[in-house]
Amino acid sequence: MWLSVALGVVPLLMWLFWQWNNIWYGLVTASLRSSEGGTNLPPGHMGFPVIGELFTFLWYFKFLRRPDDYINSKRRKFGDGVGMYKTHLFGRPSVIVYSPTVIKFVFRADESFKLEWPNVELVGKHSVVAVHGKIHARLRNFISKSVNQPEALRRIAATVQPRMIAALESWAKRRTITSYKEIKKVTFENIGMFFASLEPGATLDMLGEYFVGLISGVRSYKMNIPGFAYYHGLQCRKKAIAIFNEELEKRKKDFKNGSSESMKDLMDGLMRLKDEEGGQLSDIEIVDNIVGILIGGYETTTLATMWGVYYLAKYPKVLQKLRDENMQLKSSKNEQHVTSDEIFKMKYTMKVVDETIRMANISPVIFRTTTKDVTYKGHTIPKGWNVMLWIRYLHTDPENFNDPLCFNPDRWDVSMTPGTYQVFGGGSRMCVGNMLARLQIAIFLYHLSTGYTWDLVNPDGKVKYLSNPKPEDGAEITIKKLEL
Repeated sequence: MWLSVALGVVPLLMWLFWQWNNIWYGLVTASLRSSEGGTNLPPGHMGFPVIGELFTFLWYFKFLRRPDDYINSKRRKFGDGVGMYKTHLFGRPSVIVYSPTVIKFVFRADESFKLEWPNVELVGKHSVVAVHGKIHARLRNFISKSVNQPEALRRIAATVQPRMIAALESWAKRRTITSYKEIKKVTFENIGMFFASLEPGATLDMLGEYFVGLISGVRSYKMNIPGFAYYHGLQCRKKAIAIFNEELEKRKKDFKNGSSESMKDLMDGLMRLKDEEGGQLSDIEIVDNIVGILIGGYETTTLATMWGVYYLAKYPKVLQKLRDENMQLKSSKNEQHVTSDEIFKMKYTMKVVDETIRMANISPVIFRTTTKDVTYKGHTIPKGWNVMLWIRYLHTDPENFNDPLCFNPDRWDVSMTPGTYQVFGGGSRMCVGNMLARLQIAIFLYHLSTGYTWDLVNPDGKVKYLSNPKPEDGAEITIKKLEL
């Protein structure tokens, strides 16, 4: 009798456990009413209670290491439908959007889909990435002028090159280096310089360590308990804030004494920024924006540059074409440095940069939260749900790019289908430093390709995809001076 009960009840309980989220959120949507008549959730499965589809997500990203098959498995099971699927990930009911058309719809509907950074208190609640409305527009406009306009890019190009050149020379002397680790160091030194005029040294090294912990905390589960990444991230933020506050106080004294110079970095600019009524940013607003922009640009620029080194080593014909174009520029100059105007005229170089960023997929997912019930083609996304724009899949879907996993800069000779290249996001929240990122990568590849040869130590090494795509060995290379 007990065996019969077990055989009957246990499978029923397992089925109920598996279907619980589907049943629960199905009841939630039963009361939805829309002017378009949409009362159904998108197709998909919500997974287990609380954890949702986390195990499925980890299976494809961490164990199989085939992240694109996560969406492909849904397409095979549920069909293409309207280009989105319901799920339950990262502790919340969610909708995954992978179609260019639906992603464009979300980007354009700012009033319905609100940007909400995970663990925003680590990024900074007053940062440009966290605020909205007029405050966001004002900060974004200023930051764009500071880091993304032609004059700013000319100044930054001159600032970053001495450290890049010195780093490459030191790598060649050591012969074998981990490119991710070394690029990360020089990237942070340059960002520290043109964001807050911080010179290389003990303070900048400590700040770099704090940001490693901060970034890990932003992507972690929110557990404010010692031993967890989120808790460590909060501690790192406090220490980083203390360094910036100390620098801020020094500058305020300089301003008061009338000994300050004209704007030399982003911190100075934020200190001088005024709104229409003459109001200025508070200290926490200034520091939050420095921290937020550093988080947004530090790791992404490092990883994209590392992937440039990686792919050029794997595709020698592409490297030779890049080297030929850059050598032509180098031979026409009497100085070691290159200007931003010269770099942006290098057509093949910029195609290499764009292809690198497409392949790297540094920001594979962009998060939004619905501010109201949103209906799209008969399917409703309830208010308060996560909307995950699966940007990675735009760039790896064969329907959008021919042979998408092949590193082929020549594909940029023709225009891409609109909406299929979204490496910097879209809409009013497009990355404010997109031109700065492309410039830094291009300048680094210019000096690398014209002065050095290199090979991957583990060309067939595995790639890990969490929390960002990166070779397991950090793209370790052997490097030496180029013999001309």
